[in-house]
Amino acid sequence: MQTTKNLLLFYHLIETGSFCKAADHIGLTKSVVSKRITALETALGVQLIYRTTRKLTLTEAGEVFYHHAREVYNAVQNANDAMNGLGESLTGTIRLTVPTISGELILPEAIAAFSEKYPDIHIEMDLDNRFVDLVQEGFDLAIRTGAMPDSSFIARQLVEARWVICGAPCYLARRGTPTNTEQLSHHNCLGYSFQETGANAWLVNDNLGPHTIHVNGNFTTNNASALRRAALHGQGLVYVPKVLVAQDLAQGTLVEVLAPYVAKSLGIYAVYPYTKQQPTKVKLFIEHLYYYYQRQRDQFH
Repeated sequence: MQTTKNLLLFYHLIETGSFCKAADHIGLTKSVVSKRITALETALGVQLIYRTTRKLTLTEAGEVFYHHAREVYNAVQNANDAMNGLGESLTGTIRLTVPTISGELILPEAIAAFSEKYPDIHIEMDLDNRFVDLVQEGFDLAIRTGAMPDSSFIARQLVEARWVICGAPCYLARRGTPTNTEQLSHHNCLGYSFQETGANAWLVNDNLGPHTIHVNGNFTTNNASALRRAALHGQGLVYVPKVLVAQDLAQGTLVEVLAPYVAKSLGIYAVYPYTKQQPTKVKLFIEHLYYYYQRQRDQFH
């Protein structure tokens, strides 16, 4: 196994682009750097770089090795930053943007627990269902659900959120309990419009495999809390994240139906811009959110 020093040496060589610059950066001579890279290639049994008088070019094996070397460098930097941060005065503001469903559920509890640890850090939470530009609008991070397509941001998954179909006992007594997905066409299915598939498209997994079915109902909203209250009043069935109704299910005020056929499960992520100098307070906050959500994961699954 190669030492961490050799991995870091290779990383700096590729980042600087020359043996001279890498040597100056590390504090070694050019000949020492060259000999150590040659020895590294010999030990690995592969050529890592093509050397010319003008530039260094990675081989296919070098591309793979550089990827791992960069991960080691980042890990070392993160460890150093974390240790340095322990001596910092943790003050200032963390700005985050959050969809309403997240902002009204577990997140306030997590923030309260964080503030108890770090009372001098001010948390500014903006509840907004639109897709916010973090950099342009000056946010440190966002809580988002679903696929994370933008590669210019880093996404840390906090928890996986399973969805459920449920209704009030009085509604089920009046309209009957569905036993298969086809029977949903005979039910008042209330729509949650804040989702990519639309309010009336429910993802199920039945004898046809995973697919989307169209449902109908007499109430649609983009507010998850309003949808939950409508279900509690017996207006119809809802298809929502389990965490929204976990306590209602435990208390029996809502009853889950068609559990074997539900196919929707989405990750909840802390998303933040890529930066080598992320403030310590933000790192601590993201770690706190991860462990807090993980401790509460029974409410999500």
